Amino acid sequence: MAIEPTEATTPSEAVLEKEKPIDAASSSSNKSDVPDSNEKSTVVVDSHYEDASSSSSNSDVFDIKAIDPILARKMALVNNAIDEIGMTSFQWKLFWLNGFGYAVDSLLVVCQSIANPAVQQEYGLPSAHISGIPLASQVGLLVGAGIWGFSADIIGRKLAFNTSLLSCAVFVLIAGAMPSYISFSAIVAIYSAGAGGNYILDATNFLEFLPTSYAWLVTFMAVWWAVGYTITGLLAWAFMSNFSCAPDAAVCTRKDNMGWRYLHFTCGGLVLVMAFARLAFVRMVQTPRWLIAQNRDEEVIKTLNDLSTRAGKSHNLTLERLQAEGVVLHTEESVWSALRLKNHFKGLFITRKLAWSTTVILANWFVIGMVSPLYSVFLPFYLQSRGAEVGDSSNYTTWRDYAINQVVALVGPVIAAVLIESKWFGRRGTLAVGALITMVLQFGYTQIKTPAQNLGVSAAISAASTIYYSTIYAYTPEILPSAHRATGYGLCVVLNRVGGILGVLVGSYANVETTAPLFVCAALFGLLVILSLILPFESRGKRSQ
Repeated sequence: MAIEPTEATTPSEAVLEKEKPIDAASSSSNKSDVPDSNEKSTVVVDSHYEDASSSSSNSDVFDIKAIDPILARKMALVNNAIDEIGMTSFQWKLFWLNGFGYAVDSLLVVCQSIANPAVQQEYGLPSAHISGIPLASQVGLLVGAGIWGFSADIIGRKLAFNTSLLSCAVFVLIAGAMPSYISFSAIVAIYSAGAGGNYILDATNFLEFLPTSYAWLVTFMAVWWAVGYTITGLLAWAFMSNFSCAPDAAVCTRKDNMGWRYLHFTCGGLVLVMAFARLAFVRMVQTPRWLIAQNRDEEVIKTLNDLSTRAGKSHNLTLERLQAEGVVLHTEESVWSALRLKNHFKGLFITRKLAWSTTVILANWFVIGMVSPLYSVFLPFYLQSRGAEVGDSSNYTTWRDYAINQVVALVGPVIAAVLIESKWFGRRGTLAVGALITMVLQFGYTQIKTPAQNLGVSAAISAASTIYYSTIYAYTPEILPSAHRATGYGLCVVLNRVGGILGVLVGSYANVETTAPLFVCAALFGLLVILSLILPFESRGKRSQ
């Protein structure tokens, strides 16, 4: 579907062979992981962009030598070592534990959007036009994306992994006890800030430990994003159906409207369990690719040796071999120096093609930021208003349909994980397919006449849109340089939240009980089809750098 751009006609591979004596003491205390001193260590570095139909694991998404040739050689060595070790129980644990971050991100976004109508009914809306709760959520998510995303390339990925879920859990529990619309909105902003960088760091962290042949798991990990939606949808069906004021109630009191509170208490408890699971089941370390970008070679070797030893496997990389390549550019400077801070942004635009790629992916994220609140955040209002036309308007029917929508969305990441590895689609083609199907279905949704059509089409939209979302979450870190990956991903999500704020404002002044927001969403998904197809890099079967 998407055509791989051609590059300069250079040799297809540059094979660098170096034969060096190996000092086992300097590379590892575990002799089983150290190769024989007579062995040769071969590094394969691709110097061009491979044709889209190829699946060679030695091909890189882009030429990192344009950023730093020493970093390019070191990164190739580390990537080869990770490929040698292969998939281990550690990475499978990360699939689950990093997946919790995805689940929490979607769970909390949906949690506040489900609570929004009930809180508004109980406390009233302070502003006649501005929907304060979704706006607070988007502002919090923006702040969180900025803090976690922009700091992770400086301090590493470990801190966010260990602390982000715990901070979310505390404030979600507090949110359920808030006595007013404004106080609830304030706490929503705080817990959204805690969740704001979750999938930035979780996708980055997971990808940087994965061997090339398992990179598709980053896309499939978005199933956790759908799981978060599903859990919240099912809880909403249970709590909002039975413990909420009737939609036509003239007066709504606390005792008749406990559903949104029960929802927050339960979700807060689940997030707390996830936070403790991260601390209990894995001892997180900094990723080898981030460490190599910081020129911390000893820690790279220690991490790789620990990983291979626990898995009963081996690799051929040694400390001497790594250090022989030289010093990564600017690492003699403080990580907080103006030069290195500036380079985290400059490195995203350092070549013409990389600059084009970064610009287009930023545009994708901005557009989906606008789509999300226009559809997902305001969907409860829309479904409730359509109840009189396509079925009854009871709380039970509204939240049953909402839960079914989220369950069906679980299909999206599975379909995406298959399509991204197909030579006919790849990452860019899958993005375009997901956006195109969603656009068609959303135009179709404006014409529904029956309860069955309402449920069927809305559920299909959930599945189709999740194909796009799960792919963009995985594709984005794959096409960003490791040294600047979290900064780039953070920039994407910040623009996504800016788009979300604009979407909330548009939806606040529009009539969300009409089909108008759906027409806008459909048009924006049409734009995403174009933006997906003009992305310059196809990362299928290639190694992230």
